[in-house]
Amino acid sequence: MGAALLYNGKIYQGFNIENISYSLTICAERVAAIDAILDGPIIDGLIGFEKIAIASDTKDFPYPCGACLQFLSEFVADMEIILVNGEGEIKKTTLKTLFPKPFKFS
Repeated sequence: MGAALLYNGKIYQGFNIENISYSLTICAERVAAIDAILDGPIIDGLIGFEKIAIASDTKDFPYPCGACLQFLSEFVADMEIILVNGEGEIKKTTLKTLFPKPFKFS
């Protein structure tokens, strides 16, 4: 699985980093986001990601997991999410649609 994140006019790439201990695996979305975070300023806790494309070589669409949705929501209020399956089909959605109530500190 791979991801490409658009932020501040640049594309940041990520891919799944698998580990035999599944809980230590890092998803493509978080790898791409971390790459962007390392390169850009964070203002008032938000970084302002514009959109992310997530692609898989399977027939199913590669929806982000809950951990990735929470991670992204901590750096942007909403963003476009583009899903691409192995047959080249595309679905578009948003972070708010998939994760309307992220965890927040009060």
